[in-house]
Amino acid sequence: MTGLDSAAVGEAHEAPGVREAARGARGAREAPGAGSAHDSKPAPGRGPHPGSHPESHSGPRPGPGSTVPSPVRPRATLALVSAATAVTLMNYTAPMVTLPGTAAALHTPLSGQAWLLNGTPLGLAALLLVAGSLADDYGRRRIFLAGTLALGVTTALGALTTSTWQFTLARIAQGAASAALLASALGLIVHAFPSPRGRLHATGVWGAFVSGGIAAGPLVAAALPNWRVGYGVLGALALLLAALGTRTLAESRAPRGGRPDIPGALTFGLALVALVAALTLGRDGWLRAPVGLLLAAAVALIAVFVAVERRSGTPMIDLGLLRHRRFLASSAGGLFTGLAVIAVFSYLPSVVQRTMHLSPLATAGLLLLWSGLSFGVALQVKRLTIPPRGQLALGFALHAVGALTMLGAIGSGSWTRLLPGLIISGVGSGLLNGALPLLAVESVPRERAAMGSGAQQTLRYIGSSVGVALTIALATSGGHLAHGTNLALLVSAGLAVTGAIGVLVLRDRK
Repeated sequence: MTGLDSAAVGEAHEAPGVREAARGARGAREAPGAGSAHDSKPAPGRGPHPGSHPESHSGPRPGPGSTVPSPVRPRATLALVSAATAVTLMNYTAPMVTLPGTAAALHTPLSGQAWLLNGTPLGLAALLLVAGSLADDYGRRRIFLAGTLALGVTTALGALTTSTWQFTLARIAQGAASAALLASALGLIVHAFPSPRGRLHATGVWGAFVSGGIAAGPLVAAALPNWRVGYGVLGALALLLAALGTRTLAESRAPRGGRPDIPGALTFGLALVALVAALTLGRDGWLRAPVGLLLAAAVALIAVFVAVERRSGTPMIDLGLLRHRRFLASSAGGLFTGLAVIAVFSYLPSVVQRTMHLSPLATAGLLLLWSGLSFGVALQVKRLTIPPRGQLALGFALHAVGALTMLGAIGSGSWTRLLPGLIISGVGSGLLNGALPLLAVESVPRERAAMGSGAQQTLRYIGSSVGVALTIALATSGGHLAHGTNLALLVSAGLAVTGAIGVLVLRDRK
């Protein structure tokens, strides 16, 4: 998915990395690995504990009664964390091609299919920021292993579900587990690679695994006998990686003081659930009482969330940043990427299978044209001289053109009619992927890089959740899928144009 690619690179600048790098530069007496869960001061007359430097594990033995920290193994850490991240994103994108089979097995109506796709984004959006603070305060290894273990269990349980609500709850739990894993992954990598050159290499490898997981998820899911087997395999892989991580990863932490913003996370998550539920139920009538009550609840919960954030000592989002235009441009870029791009490409594969009667594997291959181009272009945008804000505007514009190019393709019954739109939108998505993380870091002060990146990613998942519900509501309205899909594509193009105008209007200055 487009947003996930950009999140992969954006998270590389999060505060854990900044803090660890600063800690590593303090001198020989303060090792880069300080802050470990096993840290203790060396006995008088002794040097730092063995393993305190990620690249060297030699040194004097600790005195009696002291705790030996686990040695850092950079290459093994990078391999395991990258593999777990790839499995996480394969789990995220698998429903894109298994949705028809899952909906049929669970007897899910068309209007309810938004919940099958939105479970994981809901969990991620609600818990990503708070998971990052928990990882800093209580240990990145601890949170990473807990998230990986939970991902394996919840994914395997998802394969055993027999109803829509059970599967949706499993997917929300998978999203929460994914938030813990993704929020702590780069902190572990930065701790293992304290030098700038090492971090550049390691985060590049990790980013490649993110994109690989996004592209591989639909292909692997389509190649397996059915969706239950797919989730069982992904769950088993996550459990295996959790077991390997207990012997591979070293602990690190960087406590910032204060308590995690649990009230903020709860009110934020509940507001998002109420909003998505209102959009999902709205397909059967927007003036019905349940829809109005859910929308009112979403507004009220957002107001409570704002009040909570203003009082919190360690808020999920620093509301003061909303006064800065560059931060608003970054946030708008993330939000409209989810609304316009991720949403339509999350549901389009299901429409293609229903109307053109392509197999899941063929559909995954067709989608690979878009995701592969997106990945390739994102790798090359660093060669462009266009500033990030201009890249965002161009990316949104190209997606709008691609969406308009695909109008009528579903009704024609020919998958070749989709190719030009997939190519154009894939290039646009690549520009978005390359520009979003850089803008996220530049939009906030250096010491708030984690908050800037996390806020953008959270808004991206909000946009994805709301956009999927809206796309399905539009595509399934009127009883004719081809006509509804054209309407959804038109709305997607309009949202992309709105996003382009928004990032241009918000000047690149504070």
